[in-house]
Amino acid sequence: MNNSLPDIEPLLANLTDQVGALIETEGRERCALVGIHQGGAWLADALQQRLGLPGEPGAVDIAFYRDDLARGGLQSEVRPTRMPLDIDDRIIILVDDILYTGRTIRAALNEIFDYGRPAAVRLAVLLERPGRELPIEPDISAHPIELPPRQRVKLRGPDPLHLVIEEATA
Repeated sequence: MNNSLPDIEPLLANLTDQVGALIETEGRERCALVGIHQGGAWLADALQQRLGLPGEPGAVDIAFYRDDLARGGLQSEVRPTRMPLDIDDRIIILVDDILYTGRTIRAALNEIFDYGRPAAVRLAVLLERPGRELPIEPDISAHPIELPPRQRVKLRGPDPLHLVIEEATA
């Protein structure tokens, strides 16, 4: 198992190409980017700029939708959710940094559906690692990564965006 992290720029370029192709297939007017705070929101901002999309992407904070609130309590910083004006019948491209267990994505879906009923939600992630606890798979993944169970990868930023490996605390 290789513990070195890939460079962020080629990952962003790959993610941009794949998301751009999805938007062209689905139709630019039907698609809206929505990032999950914090890393996914940074990536959604970068994708919005790189793809020349108008406005700003949506961003969801899943703090109130976590299934582990009883264990860890509420995060110290809850950020406001920002959604496109009307998500009904639109293709939401949900953007996150790392897909691991799938629990963050489940929480984000709950938040999104509080705002309306999209035609579809497509998942785009920067890195995907094995270890799913829920049946959630990305439509777009820039790169797979494997780490020992006690390690996790985090996206830091926003300027510059970079990846780090951390030892898990629990």
